[in-house]
Amino acid sequence: KFLLVPTGLPAALPALPLELTVLYNALLFTVGASDSAIKGEADGIRQGLLRVLEAFGACGEDLGMEELWQKVLQEITVEELQAPLHRLGALQAAWWLAASQLGSVAGLFQLLSAAEDSGRANCSEGQNKLLSVIKAWQVPPEEAALPLVQSAKDLKEILCTAAAFLQGLQELEAGNFPTALSLLQEAAGGFCSKKILAQIYTCLGCCTQQMGKPQTALQHLKLALQVDFQCLPALSHVAAVYHELGEIDAELQALTLLYEALGKPPAAVSSSPYFLMRTELLVHTPVLTSLLRHQHPSEVKYLLAQRCLQDGRVADAVEHYLDFLSLLQEGLQQQVPLDGSSALPRIPEVFLEAASALEQAGRHQDAIIVCEEIISRTTDLIPRVLQPECSLPGAGLAGGLLSQKKESLCCLAWRAAGYLHQGWAWAKLGETKEAVTQFSRCLSDLLRVQLHGSGIKQTENLQPEVEVLQKIRLLSLIGRGTQFLELGRHKEALLDFQHSLQISPGDPAAASYLVQALWKLNRKQEAAAQWQKFSQSSLGEDGQQQGQGRPLPLYLVSCLEQAMFPHSESLARSIQDYLGAAAQDTSS
Repeated sequence: KFLLVPTGLPAALPALPLELTVLYNALLFTVGASDSAIKGEADGIRQGLLRVLEAFGACGEDLGMEELWQKVLQEITVEELQAPLHRLGALQAAWWLAASQLGSVAGLFQLLSAAEDSGRANCSEGQNKLLSVIKAWQVPPEEAALPLVQSAKDLKEILCTAAAFLQGLQELEAGNFPTALSLLQEAAGGFCSKKILAQIYTCLGCCTQQMGKPQTALQHLKLALQVDFQCLPALSHVAAVYHELGEIDAELQALTLLYEALGKPPAAVSSSPYFLMRTELLVHTPVLTSLLRHQHPSEVKYLLAQRCLQDGRVADAVEHYLDFLSLLQEGLQQQVPLDGSSALPRIPEVFLEAASALEQAGRHQDAIIVCEEIISRTTDLIPRVLQPECSLPGAGLAGGLLSQKKESLCCLAWRAAGYLHQGWAWAKLGETKEAVTQFSRCLSDLLRVQLHGSGIKQTENLQPEVEVLQKIRLLSLIGRGTQFLELGRHKEALLDFQHSLQISPGDPAAASYLVQALWKLNRKQEAAAQWQKFSQSSLGEDGQQQGQGRPLPLYLVSCLEQAMFPHSESLARSIQDYLGAAAQDTSS
């Protein structure tokens, strides 16, 4: 531990320049040795300033640091103390920058510049005040007799870079993107290591992406990787920009590179000029931590699986999902952050997405096994009866009760979706009766909750979960109805399709199957009337319904596709022929 200020000796003017220089060097050594972000106050600086006042018969123990600096710089004008005090002031600015006390930094540099040229520190229009006053500060000359471990000139450059970087991050967080862009560009041209320069370019990429300039964002992010390929968050953001642009091949390539890089040991840090006081020790804000968050390999593996499934690359999606599920056996839950920053959805949803991928790949038995895992794990988590409607007075459910009901509804949705997927898988295998059994189990599960309760409609916080349950119920009714048709149980099929239309009036698949069921029951006049009614309403509503409602969970998309009516053209021709024949009979 360095001796920062002499103890037990009276302060004397001839020794103060040496004392303050030793203090300056010792503080820098302390910072450099810790190699971690600066936090708290620099007590050594306070003691040094009090020693200066003591030498002149003054005191300032009861003053805060800003007032103490003001007193020292305004009252102590001895020439030989100006250089060491200025250097110590620059160190104080570093501590305040690290604490984001930007106003204190600006005030201190105005004091430091006041004695030299009061006009020099003025900020002209369009310039940043803090950067202006730091740049206006005249670095004191070094003395050969008092060597410094880091020159004040280098320290000034680092302060300028850190001030620009910090303010750029603040403006970025506030949504003031043009100002953030200007400040971050200033920081990129400053004095810093390759590691920090890569971080600045990454932030520039995020800023320009939010400004609606994805190509410029890619340029900045690629610069970040050229400067330091260990800046893997830049690669994460590259993938995100390509996703925004809809360039799936480039996005998957970026995610694959990221996954491979995360699996390798970190390479040796590239050589950069080493200083005891560095920009990275001064800039450590929550927004920077968020932008530079390193993804866990499992998160990237999941994104690869999800993007492949969304793009219809089923074989690749299956491979990635199975790799991900194997990671679950390695204690994945302990490795992924649970603060909401992770890209991972809830684990049962990943299982359901994997089952969906397996179904689309024709691996129906494997899909059934994966769904059985979900069903068995959620069975004990669902109450016998769920009453999601709001029964409490006031605006809504209490926080704890609401959270509990949300979780119960989620568990119910996962298990019901498991049965739904099993129903479609058995149907694909030609096991019609087993498919009916699974669809019926799904519908029986959903009887636990009253989805049409008036209270549900008023409880907006539960609406997303309820909408998912409604969609599962709709798809299961359509699924069971199709299997009843296969078994020749047309009346039961008709009932399921009628119930489907009660849940989702005008649903194209349910309406088409309803018409088919009526047709098979030889109720052709009713079938024709329903077909005409549906055709007219779909022409008027088709454009309006596009984009309405919340996005469907990915694990239900394949079920929605399987529920689509496959015989639209042939059914339409049959009905048109029937209507044509009926018209001829009438005219004759």
